[in-house]
Amino acid sequence: MQTMDEIYREHSQMVYRYLLSLTKQADLAEELTQETFFQALKGINRFDGSCKVTTWLCAIAKNQWLNYLRKNPLTEQLTEASATVKSAESEVTASITRVDLMKKMHQIPEPGREILHLRLFGNLSFREIGEVMGKTENWARVTFYRAKEQLRKECREYE
Repeated sequence: MQTMDEIYREHSQMVYRYLLSLTKQADLAEELTQETFFQALKGINRFDGSCKVTTWLCAIAKNQWLNYLRKNPLTEQLTEASATVKSAESEVTASITRVDLMKKMHQIPEPGREILHLRLFGNLSFREIGEVMGKTENWARVTFYRAKEQLRKECREYE
């Protein structure tokens, strides 16, 4: 098994990008990345190898983000960074507000909602999304496509 130092060097950027996609704040993502690896170090003896290291680290990272949100409730989670969403929803955003779009995205069941979020707001590649979710790149592509189509259907009332 790799040492924690090797794990950090190999996976810290991916964990950081994942957290940046959730937080939209570089400083907070960096802080949560450090906390993620601290928690991983504390719990390394509980890692049984039943999943990829990246999946394990992203699960810890997501828990750190959720802990942060519980301790620091946000009054407005949508930032200017999320206003620059590209590609899949660009045709919809012309006629729908950000809040309405987020409401529609929230109605999409998991894992589609999280994949939309990671792809559209986090700008993660399908390969990276597959790693985060512990699935294949192809699974990420198909799930994203299905969630995107569901979002389009939800947003048709705004046309």
